[in-house]
Amino acid sequence: MSSLAVICFIAISCRTVKTAIDSKDLSYLYNPTKNPINPRYNVTNPSDELSVLSVKFFAGDLHFSEANPQGVPMAMMLITVKVYNTSQGRVLADTAYYNINIIKEEGSLEYVYNIPLKVSAGFEYMAEVKILDRLRLQVVQAFVPFNTLSYINKYNFRAQGHFGKNELFNPVIRINEYVNLVYLKPPLDSIFISFYKPFREIPYPPSMLLPEKTLDYDPDTIVAIHYSDTLPMMFPKEGIFLCSTGREIKDGFTFYNFGDAFPSLNTPEVMIEPLAYLATEDEMNTMHTAPKPKLVLDDFWIKCGGNVEKSRELIRIFYTRVEYSNYYFTSYKEGWRSERGMIYIIYGPPDKVYKTSDGESWGYRKPVIKSSWGTRYRVKEEYLYFNFKKKENIFSDNDYYISRSETLVTFWDQAIASWRKGIVYRLDNPEDI
Repeated sequence: MSSLAVICFIAISCRTVKTAIDSKDLSYLYNPTKNPINPRYNVTNPSDELSVLSVKFFAGDLHFSEANPQGVPMAMMLITVKVYNTSQGRVLADTAYYNINIIKEEGSLEYVYNIPLKVSAGFEYMAEVKILDRLRLQVVQAFVPFNTLSYINKYNFRAQGHFGKNELFNPVIRINEYVNLVYLKPPLDSIFISFYKPFREIPYPPSMLLPEKTLDYDPDTIVAIHYSDTLPMMFPKEGIFLCSTGREIKDGFTFYNFGDAFPSLNTPEVMIEPLAYLATEDEMNTMHTAPKPKLVLDDFWIKCGGNVEKSRELIRIFYTRVEYSNYYFTSYKEGWRSERGMIYIIYGPPDKVYKTSDGESWGYRKPVIKSSWGTRYRVKEEYLYFNFKKKENIFSDNDYYISRSETLVTFWDQAIASWRKGIVYRLDNPEDI
């Protein structure tokens, strides 16, 4: 009897106290290894009482199975949408539930579905979207802001390809790409295109209590053209193009041209630019003025890595993060130039992400602290948090800045020193690549 009691006591007392699963954590949104489905979203306002949420699936993200009564390759998705009126606090305005069976079509690279939503004029909204892959039993979530505040903002326009008439979910266009811009409200006589030079600034390190660098200059030119929803439009140089319904109106639909390679970086000159996060000002000046940019670029990474093999691994990780930053965080500037992009490149994908209607908070796991009492021990997890606030501007809904006063200890210098020594920085594992 006593032996059994001892055995039971040991079995119970040697357990580890585990941390509960965090259901509010959305870190998978910015981690491609955790997020198998990457839909695109777009909202338009055809009328005062109706908004349309368009959801685009990429064929490569979908899991098609022939295990169905029809015996055809089919993906099965459940889309759930809750629309909240954020102007009135957080009032539920509408809900939508769609079971979608996507039959694979030969040659189709994407599949688009339109979801009508009930709204009222004069309010701001947030659409919370959950998508369940019914075959893989995986869920992704998105938060899509939009508003019905005016007839002149971006939600009153629909951009589409000129030749295929396919809806454009991404306002980033390339040279020689022709598009149409369809105005959904009362007829227009003219449309005004304001051209702004590309934004080339790099954000300050998070350890510096300085304001965000932002676009604060006037357009170079404003051109008026006769409006037609079939007019082929092409933007031949890099920059920001604001399309509005009046010359003095600073609101409308914005196209961005970041060059033909975007979101990738495929030339030494372009690959040098993000090194501003790692290199000194003198090093950047030397690389910018070097007659052979590839040689100085290679030399920089060889000095960091110490050998070719390790340098290649550093390059792969660094520029993969740059490219994903462009995918996730682009607004009127390339994603890698944004403050979220800066943190993502240097610290990596966040371990925790929490979102609200006016911002998001990123957590990076610190080294685990273990405390023990007898044969029991507890694992305590602590995080370094960066808080980002949403910034309203006329060009984009994807512009955020760091609330620097909320994170006074950032470990930025240690992170840069780690990269320069050939070690990809991780806050919870600072000594290993």
